[in-house]
Amino acid sequence: MRAGIRSAAHKVTYDARMSDVSEARPHHRHLEQARAQVIELLLRQAVEKELVSRSESRRQDVVAQLVARQHQAALEQRLAHFHPADIAFVLESLPPDARAMAWSLVKPERRGAVLLEASDAVRRSIALGMSPDEIAAVVRTLDSDDIADLVSSLPEDLRHAVVERLDRTDQDEVRSVLSFPPGTVGAIMDMDFIAVREDTTLEAVQRLLRRRKTLPAHTNQLFVVDRSNTLKGLLPLSRLLLEEPETSVGEVMIRQPVYFYTDDEVRDAVDAFEKYDLISAPVVNLHQQVVGRITVDAVVDEINARAQSESLRQVGLSEEDEDLFAPIARSARRRWPWLVLNLLTAFFASRVIGAFEDIIAELVALATLMPIVASIGGNTGNQSVALVIRGLALNQLGPSQLRQILLRELQINAINGALWGAVLGLVTLAIYHHLPLAAVIAAALLLNMLVAALVGVLTPVALHRFGRDPAMGSSIILTATTDSMGFFIFLGLAAAFLV
Repeated sequence: MRAGIRSAAHKVTYDARMSDVSEARPHHRHLEQARAQVIELLLRQAVEKELVSRSESRRQDVVAQLVARQHQAALEQRLAHFHPADIAFVLESLPPDARAMAWSLVKPERRGAVLLEASDAVRRSIALGMSPDEIAAVVRTLDSDDIADLVSSLPEDLRHAVVERLDRTDQDEVRSVLSFPPGTVGAIMDMDFIAVREDTTLEAVQRLLRRRKTLPAHTNQLFVVDRSNTLKGLLPLSRLLLEEPETSVGEVMIRQPVYFYTDDEVRDAVDAFEKYDLISAPVVNLHQQVVGRITVDAVVDEINARAQSESLRQVGLSEEDEDLFAPIARSARRRWPWLVLNLLTAFFASRVIGAFEDIIAELVALATLMPIVASIGGNTGNQSVALVIRGLALNQLGPSQLRQILLRELQINAINGALWGAVLGLVTLAIYHHLPLAAVIAAALLLNMLVAALVGVLTPVALHRFGRDPAMGSSIILTATTDSMGFFIFLGLAAAFLV
């Protein structure tokens, strides 16, 4: 990592934040009520339309128009009082037909902000029903970085068509942001910032700000640059307001700021914002020239997006599955690879059981007890997987750390396996009055928990080394291994000592 963020070595753990993101928010009840009201109005409109269509009255068309206008007016009035994020929440909760109807009632000047708040899947479904001219008209009300964020989720041909219809200034800025790879600071930076020179007095800077009338959102500091726009420091607004007006910027500025390069990873920026409690930070190019800034709202959005994406990937879903009303056939096809993989692993586990059919036939209790061994092994292995994925996200797992965490997990599972294996053995003894069976299941539980620890640590590391997402495949591999090995160990010990 370059010097600008060299001190930000600690990483933010997305897994730790996922539970915070998913907790109930203070305004959650308000959003539920708003969604219920909109859905009620849409359903009422659909019912009344159907009743009017069945009527044989000569005034059928007139009545239908009056009913439609009344409901449209009620919906428009209701949506007009919503925040754009609330409207996006409502749209995500509606099926396609109702979503299209509600979208048509959103005021044109608010549509850009609503699309910006919607999930990528819903945003794409709405945009695909609009022409490039309509999309360009909608996004013109947004800042260039917001436009880039919005159009980046569109299909490539539609994205280019929309950008070509923007104003020349917006085109240049949007193309500049889109030129950076996803996941880099440059792709989420805001190009609206205020820069001053270090030989300027604070009084002159205050006059400059008063002439601007408004400040860019989340502005807590100004960037100090030289004539070539090279970053020299930062001027916090608190110092600008509290120091003597005749003081120069250079006397009070921060000379060693936290900054980022355009090609730095977003996770590094998230790290630094969390560690240093930042609100904004400059973004520079390879020549140390300021080209934009990154703000806390972009960082929070990135944290939420990563948490939601990771929660989907852990169960084999993609971001397109965020839309609850996506086409059924397409959603089904996206799940085929994981279903095939699960089917293969389940078939392998069944073959392990099949190899011991004669033993199970002689001692039926084995069939009732072996799922316990597999289940507990899978649960303990998932705990190890979670710790290792967290360590990978924090860049804490070098070779020595990996050996330490592997030894630690083996020791923990050995203790737990011995303790709860003994408990399970006592319960088995009380139920079946069969001491050798109790000893076998206790030993099988201990051994399978050791296997779970080994696989839970090594699987995500191996996937990470091969460039795969550890969160996506680790649990499936772990489950297949602990199931198969749990059955094999338990039934193998039974074959050796009980028959």
